[in-house]
Amino acid sequence: MTSPLLSVKNVKKHFDVKRASIFDKRRTLKAVDDITFDLFPGETLGIVGESGCGKSTLAKTIARLYESNSGLITYNNQELTSFNSKKLKTVRRDIQYVFQDPYESLNPRHTIQAILEEPFIIHTDLNQSERQKKVMELLDKVGLPHSSVSKYPHEFSGGQRQRIGIARAIALKPKVLICDEPVSALDVSVQSQIINLLMDLKDELNLAILFIAHDLAVVKHISDRIMVMYLGKAVEIADTDQLFEQPSHPYTQFLIDAIPIPDPRKRGNRRRIEGELPSPISPPPGCRFQTRCPYKTDDCVKSHPNLISINDSHQAACYHYSEATKHWSNPWNS
Repeated sequence: MTSPLLSVKNVKKHFDVKRASIFDKRRTLKAVDDITFDLFPGETLGIVGESGCGKSTLAKTIARLYESNSGLITYNNQELTSFNSKKLKTVRRDIQYVFQDPYESLNPRHTIQAILEEPFIIHTDLNQSERQKKVMELLDKVGLPHSSVSKYPHEFSGGQRQRIGIARAIALKPKVLICDEPVSALDVSVQSQIINLLMDLKDELNLAILFIAHDLAVVKHISDRIMVMYLGKAVEIADTDQLFEQPSHPYTQFLIDAIPIPDPRKRGNRRRIEGELPSPISPPPGCRFQTRCPYKTDDCVKSHPNLISINDSHQAACYHYSEATKHWSNPWNS
């Protein structure tokens, strides 16, 4: 069996919430609360969930843009959580990040030449001519003309800026690419182009990709496996096809029910999730989803379930996953 390229074990990231007065109790926002998963070479793992569930915080914690409170993050058998800034620089070239908003992630005062040249200046000994050649190769890979080098970020569309962000991320031929909602700020017509570009680059460079989004339909198209998050917890992890054919957590079922079906004749048994997302500052006791779950029992209130192995490639954190699976009706097959 192939060893994981990136391993995340029991990672937590909590934030102290500012108190209104010195008499208020100290409060903690549990953005990421005990997350565990593996990412294998050449694999795309999709991470989905509602806004505020901790997806982006998890991504930034893995990239060491945030420091974790506890847990282990291991890349290629190296424990990143113990690395200082100097040692971390040695693995920066292997783990790269594509941000949600390409305009905010690109320096508006720099030309595209300077933006794409910077990774080579920091991490290599290439001379100016060699760097120039690499920049042109990057533009070819992401489908932008060579004339782009003299322009500034504001002279491009949102999709073009995201292509520039992707070009910068793959400049040093990384092994892991963390994509933090890379298409959510783009028009629908442009989203598919960026998704296809990422899929082509994955095959060409043998990339392992963490792809974060709140749109389950987009994640289905690009991912080999999917992890569903809810209020800082992982509630289900499965192969993509299996997750859509037989989701075992009620929350995952509701997410799939919410995907628009283009055929009006396929009405299916579509349900809506009830209630609002609880605050991560004061989550409900026990299972985080129990306030919105139709299968709630006393056990759900007492403790949060751990991920249970349904088979070799499917885990769900639900005491009543068998009942939820039994009552599941796939709207896409109706």
